Formats: sequence, structure tokens, C-alpha cells
Amino acid sequence: MRIARFSTADEPRFGIVGRDRDGGSDVVAVLAGDPMFRSPQLTGEKLPIEDVRLIAPVLPRSKVVAVGRNYAEHAAELGNEVPAEPLLFLKPNTSIIGPSEAIVYPRQSQDVQYEGELAVVIGRIAKDIPRERVPEVVFGYTVANDVTARDLQRKDVQFTRGKGFDTFCPLGPWIETDLDVADLAVRTRLGERLVQDGRTSQMVHSVADLVSYISSVMTLLPADVVLTGTPSGVGPMQVGDRVSVEVEGIGTLTNHVVDPE
Repeated sequence: MRIARFSTADEPRFGIVGRDRDGGSDVVAVLAGDPMFRSPQLTGEKLPIEDVRLIAPVLPRSKVVAVGRNYAEHAAELGNEVPAEPLLFLKPNTSIIGPSEAIVYPRQSQDVQYEGELAVVIGRIAKDIPRERVPEVVFGYTVANDVTARDLQRKDVQFTRGKGFDTFCPLGPWIETDLDVADLAVRTRLGERLVQDGRTSQMVHSVADLVSYISSVMTLLPADVVLTGTPSGVGPMQVGDRVSVEVEGIGTLTNHVVDPE
């Protein structure tokens, strides 16, 4: 099931994305309330997907937990060793934007880079969850771009500033609730050029391992998001660029880069 968060001219709403009965274009079947906190209930209203504006499918009330160097080739391309345990850092929820929204190039940086990733959306409170029970606490999966000011990341050593600017965590286009994520393609395009082409099977630590490990450190809450790391091929974006991240079985998240106002 694909659950989207969208806007028309009113407050954000949720809906299930699917084909209309005639098998034509996609429609959004509107849901009552937030399906993460109540059983999905259809209102009976359906909207053509081209008539709505998709926004970030989830806005964490608590945190985005990201994992660094979880693909060996990506660690190597930046001159880093693969850590023995997951390397965790946080991104604020103010960094989140949705599909087609602008990534703002901060004045403080001269090297802003894309990092296409699979994202995990948490659906239940999780503390000290064994890896075999991780599916019980996962609501679904979406696509992420862990935008990074690489020069600031190197300068600061720790990741907070380089990863935490407003607009540095695009998510979308929706949440897929029924997906085997063991071996999915993760691809990033800069304009039309393919720049990242990896698979989730190349992760050093699996989704189950990551969620279990994180929950041993901090309690994961409903609507928290876990970013699972990026394949090799990261590189710079410039103002005016369009960047698209595709995760097989979910969809494509596209954003463009703009100057700060």
C-alpha cells in the first residue's frame, strides 16, 4: 500500500495512491486522519494525483536517525574505514522537505552533495527491539536524499552542521508499507546523468540490524525516520541542478537546488 501525504488548498491530508478502476491514471483515495496513528479509514473521496501536491510523506515529531558509511564502497570513496558498529547521527525535522521542493544551497558551504538512500518509517514505539521483531515496528519505507555540506562535515568532524541545514532531508514521494527491502536498486540521477547505482543488499548492516541497534541506544517513536546509508557515487550539486533519487519498489523523489533568498 502506498500512503501519500498531500495538500490541495487546505490542511495536509493522507491518502492511498493507486490506479482508478479503469486502470488509467493514478488517483489518491483520501483517508480520514493520520494512518500512522489510527487504522486507515477511507472517506470515499478520490482525487486525480495530478490535482494534488505531494508533500513529505512523514514529518517526524521526534527525530531522523541517519547511518553513515553503511556501504563499503561509499566509505572507501571518501577515504574512510567501514565502522564495526553503525555510525549514527541525527538530522532535525526542520531539514525535511517533500517532492519537487527546493534544496537551498547554504551560504556557509562550497560543496553540497547528494546522497540517495532508502528510508525506514517507524510505526510503533521501539526500545531494545531484537532484530527478528523489527518488522513489527516498521510502518513502511520511503525515498530520501541525505543532503550534505561535505566541506563543513570535514571541517567540523562531527556531522550536525553539515547534515542539518533546513531542506537537507528530502523525503517522498510516498510511503510503501508492503515491501521486501533486502535487495532493491538505489539510484540517483543528477539531471539525466546516472551518478549512483547501488543495491540495498550491499549494506554493511541490514535494515533489521540498524533498527534493532538504534533502539538499543534511543527509543524510536512513531513517525521517526531512519536513513540507511548511501551507495558509492556521491558528488556535488550546483544551484540549478535537478536531483532524482529512485528506490526500486517505491518510486522517485525529485528536487532542485536553489540559492538562498
